[in-house]
Amino acid sequence: MRVATVTLNPCVDKSFSVPRVVPDRKLAAADVRHDPGGGGLNVARVITRLGGEVRALWSCGGGTGERVAQMLAAEGVVHEPIPIEQPVRENLIIEDRSSGEQYRFGLPGAPLSEAERAEWLTHVRELSPAYLVVSGSLPAGVSVDWYGELLGAASSDTRVIVDTKREALARALELGVYLIKPNLAELAELTELTELGGEGCEDDDEIEAAAQTIIRSGGAEVVLVSLGRAGALLVTADNPPERLFAPSVPLRSKVGAGDSLVGGLVAALSRGEPLRDAVARGIAAGTATVMTEGTQLCRREDVERLYPRVGRSRGR
Repeated sequence: MRVATVTLNPCVDKSFSVPRVVPDRKLAAADVRHDPGGGGLNVARVITRLGGEVRALWSCGGGTGERVAQMLAAEGVVHEPIPIEQPVRENLIIEDRSSGEQYRFGLPGAPLSEAERAEWLTHVRELSPAYLVVSGSLPAGVSVDWYGELLGAASSDTRVIVDTKREALARALELGVYLIKPNLAELAELTELTELGGEGCEDDDEIEAAAQTIIRSGGAEVVLVSLGRAGALLVTADNPPERLFAPSVPLRSKVGAGDSLVGGLVAALSRGEPLRDAVARGIAAGTATVMTEGTQLCRREDVERLYPRVGRSRGR
């Protein structure tokens, strides 16, 4: 097995549009969709769409969990549900058609019992993939210490990729992982820097310095800073930093774009592509996802079409 993903806090993403979001009125919904969600599941879905081999591990409970399993099977995603007592959560994504604005509501995730957490550790210890992607939020009541235990259960031969937030991401860096993919706000939190620019920031020197701080501390071998429409900055210990620019496309929805970046990246790495080329594949996948409506993810033909258009600029 080349790739496995971990989703502790999956969901059913329910998306729809309304003519206009206004209070105190019953609004008629259209374009209703239901998709499996959660970071690791989205990564696995993208890898599958791009022709890669992956096994998705996820917490499965209740009727919503059964529905997620059915949707994953319909997409051909090889998955391994880990039973939990509480039902999988739902998220809501609403588009206001009058403004084009999107509203996203994330519901709390099902807590994991002590026995369920132990089962998770057993499953991860039994894996030996080349790449293990641990992506998404933590369920309610799951401590960062246990999260660290989960990461530590991975085989020493496995390259661990983490895409999460705040204390969980900080805990991952204390242990040391192969790659992280923070956005600017997350990078600022990790490095206690408050002056990093917003999306579209052109000052790569400042971003690079923050990323190098993480690498020098042994927190990660690779820091891939997601810059939204401005692409990403790739920083490693061994090579000059490199900014990769996303192709310009119509923006329809940002849902799943970051997960798609990771999915495209890992799919390429698992095929043996060089890191910088794999990052370009990831950016193409993320860009292809923002072209789709609601909670849809990238289409393979769009990724292949956009990949040659990803711009690359070597650092100093």
